[in-house]
Amino acid sequence: MPTIAGTNPYTGKRLEPIATESSDVDVDRIARGSRSTFGYLRKLGREGRARLLESIADAVDIGAEGLIKAADEETGIGTTRLAAELNRSTYQMRFFAEVLREGSYLEATIDTAGQSPMGPRPDLRRILQPIGPVAVFGSSNFPFAFSILGGDTASALAAGCPVVLKAHSSHPKTSELSHDVMVAAARNFGAPDGTIGIVFGQDAGSALVRHPLIQAVGFTGSLSGGTALLNVINSRPQPIPFYGELSSLNPLIVTPNAAMERGAEIGARLAASITTSAGQLCTKPGVAFVSEGPDGDALVRALAEELSAITVAPLLNQRIFEEYGSITSALDDLDGVQRITPRVAQAEKGFHVSPAVFSIKASKLGPEVVRECFGPSALIVRYSTLPELESALTTMLGSLTVTIHFGTGDENLTARLTELSVPFAGRILYNDYPTGVNVSWAQTHGGPWPSTNTLHTSVGSTAVRRFLRPVTFQDAPASLLPDELQDGPNTIPRRMNGRLTLPDGPTSR
Repeated sequence: MPTIAGTNPYTGKRLEPIATESSDVDVDRIARGSRSTFGYLRKLGREGRARLLESIADAVDIGAEGLIKAADEETGIGTTRLAAELNRSTYQMRFFAEVLREGSYLEATIDTAGQSPMGPRPDLRRILQPIGPVAVFGSSNFPFAFSILGGDTASALAAGCPVVLKAHSSHPKTSELSHDVMVAAARNFGAPDGTIGIVFGQDAGSALVRHPLIQAVGFTGSLSGGTALLNVINSRPQPIPFYGELSSLNPLIVTPNAAMERGAEIGARLAASITTSAGQLCTKPGVAFVSEGPDGDALVRALAEELSAITVAPLLNQRIFEEYGSITSALDDLDGVQRITPRVAQAEKGFHVSPAVFSIKASKLGPEVVRECFGPSALIVRYSTLPELESALTTMLGSLTVTIHFGTGDENLTARLTELSVPFAGRILYNDYPTGVNVSWAQTHGGPWPSTNTLHTSVGSTAVRRFLRPVTFQDAPASLLPDELQDGPNTIPRRMNGRLTLPDGPTSR
């Protein structure tokens, strides 16, 4: 069987193999093992799964040093950011433990038997239930927080779904170590083998998605990779949900007043947002709309000056490195596109690149210019009038974020820009920068196609909703009802005959 090994982005040299590609027989065995643990996770209940997640988080904290060392060798991200990312991963697990204990995610609803405008009504009790084993594909740019130890894994386990993980080819050692830590923690907790599985190799990933026991897929990666998996799902006799985070431009809009009041500051901070983690963040602003004229010129100069002083980390892998060179070279050759950063030859070893930022007039904007470029690159679109800006915004594809920088007296304009942004954005930021996705109850990390293909978020409390489905019990014997639907004291928020009730008592509708 072919072996799996990462590549050191600092040097471009292949690392020692750490695994072999999983065969179809391996995938079938792992998927069946995952299905066999489904009943255990369901019966474990909310409190049990919360303690399982906390046990895993504790084990990851203990093994942090080895995990960070392996991840830096395979990704070139740097130990400082990796330590912060690993902390985010354990926080996510503890956060979902909190979500489980709070309980509102279950959407528990009770309509007691009685008369209704439609006539007699039976006793109806509705709750969300886990869907079954879930396949999770790790991402290249977040070896912890969106990979084996990431939010998809945490939210699926919280929902009560066993997880089979597809290790990313860019960091297989990190994936294997992360999996080993999780499995050891789960065993120590008392969970059966199969609760958390892992496969290696592209063909194994396709076989996993095709396997009839897998009931959903979580994916963070390229549009082409996500589309390939969607095609596999479409060939299944039983269609299943595919939750993909795929491609996002994340437009950033600067109003004329904002450019006048703080153009240099915006330019400098935009440079940091473009180059953080070598521009390999899904929320990196890939296109910025800046007004023409002296104020906009000053912003662009500040951006260029700040970029000249920044040394970026290497790109994650050979594919991203080559695509970055191809996309930026193509922009150099397009009429109407002007490079505002020096053109620097690519490194002879490793995957090091320099920032590549371009400028174009809004009137010349077209699909051949506006495309996602993973790496420290962005396109500055200069607009001369507000109608020209509005027209340009209507060409934007779905994005995870839209950012609006406004100034004094821009209330009406900001409202209009918000109105234009809502149809194609999952999160709208004001006078801020989008590279940063806080894990919280109100967070949305998703957006219209092609940023994602789902109406759900992959970050925040409601990420758990992806791996649940509603079940209603009609006139059920009390002994058969889930605890959360039983009569008696309320332990979680739930809706009773249309009225929301909290554990402490009733509230208004």
